[in-house]
Amino acid sequence: MVIDAFISALFQVLQWKALGFMLLGIGIGFWIGLLPGLGGGVTLSLMLAFIFGMKPVEAFAFLLGMHSVTATTGDITSILFGVPGEGIAAATILDGHPMAKKGEAGRAIGAALMSSLVGAIIGAAALALSVPILRPLVLLFGAPELFMFAVLGISCVSSLIGRGVHAQIRGLAAGSLGLLLSTVGLDPSTGQLRYDLGLLFLWDGVGLVPAVVGLFAIPEIVDLAVRRTAIAGMAPAGKLSGGVWEGVRDTFRYFGITFRSSLIGLWVGVLPGIGAGAGQWMAYAHAIQSASPEERKGFGKGDVRGVLAPGALNNAKEGGDLIPTLAFGVPGSTGMAILLGAFLILGLVPGPDMLTKHLDVTFSMVWTIVIANMITVFICLGFVDYIAKVTTIRGTVLIPFLVLLVFIGSYAASNDLTNLAVTILFGGLGYFMVRFDWPRPPLILGFILGRMAETYLHISLSRYGAEWVLRPGVIIQFFLVLFVFAYPYLQDRWTRSRTRTVVSP
Repeated sequence: MVIDAFISALFQVLQWKALGFMLLGIGIGFWIGLLPGLGGGVTLSLMLAFIFGMKPVEAFAFLLGMHSVTATTGDITSILFGVPGEGIAAATILDGHPMAKKGEAGRAIGAALMSSLVGAIIGAAALALSVPILRPLVLLFGAPELFMFAVLGISCVSSLIGRGVHAQIRGLAAGSLGLLLSTVGLDPSTGQLRYDLGLLFLWDGVGLVPAVVGLFAIPEIVDLAVRRTAIAGMAPAGKLSGGVWEGVRDTFRYFGITFRSSLIGLWVGVLPGIGAGAGQWMAYAHAIQSASPEERKGFGKGDVRGVLAPGALNNAKEGGDLIPTLAFGVPGSTGMAILLGAFLILGLVPGPDMLTKHLDVTFSMVWTIVIANMITVFICLGFVDYIAKVTTIRGTVLIPFLVLLVFIGSYAASNDLTNLAVTILFGGLGYFMVRFDWPRPPLILGFILGRMAETYLHISLSRYGAEWVLRPGVIIQFFLVLFVFAYPYLQDRWTRSRTRTVVSP
């Protein structure tokens, strides 16, 4: 029965009407992904009105085809301009944009596209195979386990802040500032206002999209204006696009990182409330931890592994997001919460029915994710030669366009002009952090996870009291946190001892 439904779903997706809607969705998602601040969730909400009268397979081909490619094309904006295609997806910038500055835009885009395709296939395969297996596992995760998962994510800061005491202090200070910023606005447990400065727009807290766009994009625009050159500087023209297949090969050369980052993305998607923003930094941190102490110095300066890890996570997360959405009706992300509206419009009920009566519709989603990403990646690879040449355009021509792009993305996040002020303030903060060599990733990671950790801690204390620390899932993750902190130092000691053994007579 399962095999029949799996094959039947493929034929249903490839019917001309469903495939046509998928291609339309891919076209919309491609351009939306290039615009910072909009992202897949906003696009889904806008497109829900157009699915009335569609069959379920056609509707999900349209919606998922659109949603699954926004993260992929968003990486192109991040690499070329240093402007995150989505506010939650800034990790690609750290190494992707430096590669573009060195004239390796083609290689970076090739690596991002192919790792995204691998991640999408792994995520879709997990969705097809693991729903019955993961169902009892997901139900084991209550508020205490989710709080510890947030702590585990924050502990990844230790892998993003370099080596040495001074780097550790700066990284922890930046992460603490992110945690502090996450507390601005209404207390989620008591409803009291905190640090709102008497400003109404801060009641909802600091917006993530304007903060991330300002922190990462504004410093790059200022740097481009100061250098008075193209993004790629004086790099040889032959390197700009000719490295695209080198980037594709990098995906398989470092397949271990690509595969493990996809698994991280899958797990982040399965756990509701974690989000891609935190997941990207976890994958990026894992890529750094997987490198030798000497190789870690290249991260943030144009190491292709820093592009592969978040690229693979982006699309693997989509398959993971769908697992709790389909199995329990619990959305794995904002986009999936909006997709639940499509279920209601189409008369479907997430839960056991999707795994029994409508199994063919469930498998059609699997095929849609895979086929949509394959089409997007192969089309993009065909045009990388032209896309990469954007980095040769003079900075004086690009800067007005980039500034417009930044402010459109910030405003579109919530249609509020005050977001522009937030973007400018975070842009100034980002510029000084770059100027004085302070790390920005820990700040964003603390900002993303702070509110979630606070909420789950309050629920844990209210529901379980002090006993929540004795739950097996909490204890296991506590030791994982200790391991994450200790691993770089243990690896350094092991490397030094091995070096002494080789050198000694």
